[in-house]
Amino acid sequence: MTTKGAAPTASRLASIDALRGFTIFWILGGDALAWSLKEMSTGQQGFWRSVAAFVSDQLEHVPWEGFRFYDFIFPLLIFVTGVSIVLSLSQLTEREGRAVAHLRVLRRSLLLFALGIIYYGGASNNWPDIRLLGVLQRIALCYLVASLIFLNLRISGVVVALVVLLVGYWALMTFVPVPNTGAPSLTEEVNLARWIDANYLPGRKWYGEWDPEGLLSTLPAIGTCLLGVLVGYLFQNTNIEPQRKVLWLIGTGIAMIAAGYLWSVQFPIIKNIWTSSYVLVAGGYSTLLLGVLYQVMDIWGRSAWATIFTWIGANAITLYMAGNIVNFQRLAARLVGGDVANALDDYLTKGAGNFLIAALGLALAIALARFLYRRKIFLRV
Repeated sequence: MTTKGAAPTASRLASIDALRGFTIFWILGGDALAWSLKEMSTGQQGFWRSVAAFVSDQLEHVPWEGFRFYDFIFPLLIFVTGVSIVLSLSQLTEREGRAVAHLRVLRRSLLLFALGIIYYGGASNNWPDIRLLGVLQRIALCYLVASLIFLNLRISGVVVALVVLLVGYWALMTFVPVPNTGAPSLTEEVNLARWIDANYLPGRKWYGEWDPEGLLSTLPAIGTCLLGVLVGYLFQNTNIEPQRKVLWLIGTGIAMIAAGYLWSVQFPIIKNIWTSSYVLVAGGYSTLLLGVLYQVMDIWGRSAWATIFTWIGANAITLYMAGNIVNFQRLAARLVGGDVANALDDYLTKGAGNFLIAALGLALAIALARFLYRRKIFLRV
C-alpha cells in the first residue's frame, strides 16, 4: 500500500523511527562493512587488528549458545513492532473503532506473511522448496498475536500472557522429553523445537531439518513483541513525566538483562530456539537502548545524528525487500568490483576491494531511503 504525503508528524517518537531504521541498517550492509574490515586487518597486529576482529565477530551470530550484537538485531525489530502496536492501534481504535483495528491487524499480518514468502523465493521454487516461515513471517505472526492481545486484554492480561509464554516455553523445553531420545535436551542436534520442525513444519527449513524461525520458538518470540507492547503502554501514559519514563526504561532494561543472564544458568541464551532467557536479555538491551535514544532524541531534541536511521526507519519493510530483490551489494560489485576491487587489494591491502563494495552497497541503500523520505513517499504494509 502506497502512502504519499507528509513526513512522520511531530507526535511520533523520533527514537522509535530511528531504532527501527537502526535494525535495518545492519541488514542492508552494515554487517558486510564490518566483515570486510576484519579481512583488511588479516596479518596485521596491534590495536587495529583487535578492534576489527571484535567488531566483525559481534556482527556474526553465535553458533549456538551465547549472545552477540548480531543476535540482538532481530529481537530488537520485533520489540519495536510491539511498541508501535500500542502507539498506532490506540489512535486507530479511537478514530475508527475496534472492528476496523482488528481488520487492519489481520490484513497487515497476511500481507507481511506473503511478503516473507516472496522474500525467500516465493513461487519461483517448487514445493516443498518454498520456505513458509522466515523473518517477515515471524514478524507477521508476532504482530498478529500481540495486536489481538493488546486489543482484547487489559495491561494485566498482557503481563499474564507474557509470563505464560516465557514460563510455558521454558517448561516445555526443559521438562518434556524429546521423542525417540527419552530425555529433554537443549543441544543443537537434539531439542524439542527441532523435533517439532522436522516432523510438523512443511516446506523448506533453513537448516534442512529445522528452522531458526520455526514453529515452537515463535511462542517466546511473541513474548518479545509483548515486551514492546508493555513499553508502549509506558509511552502512552501521560501521567508519567518524560524524564521518569527514561528512568523506568533504563532501570527495567538493566533488571531484565540481569534476570535473563541469571535464568541462563539453567536455561541457556540460545537465539536459534529463542529461549526465554534470550527474550529477557535481548528485551532488556532493547529497552535500555530505547531509553537512551528517547532521552537524546525526544527529550533533548538532538536527532540530526540519526538522520540516516530515520530515513531507513520510515520505509523499513520496503528497503528490506529491496535489499533482497535488488541486492545493493551485488549492484555495487557491478560498479566497483572486478579489476577495480583487485587493484585496491594489490595497492592498499587485501580486503580493501570488498570494503569498497560493501560501503558503496550501503550508500546505495541509504540513497534510496533518502530519496523516498525527501519525496515524502512512504510505502506502508
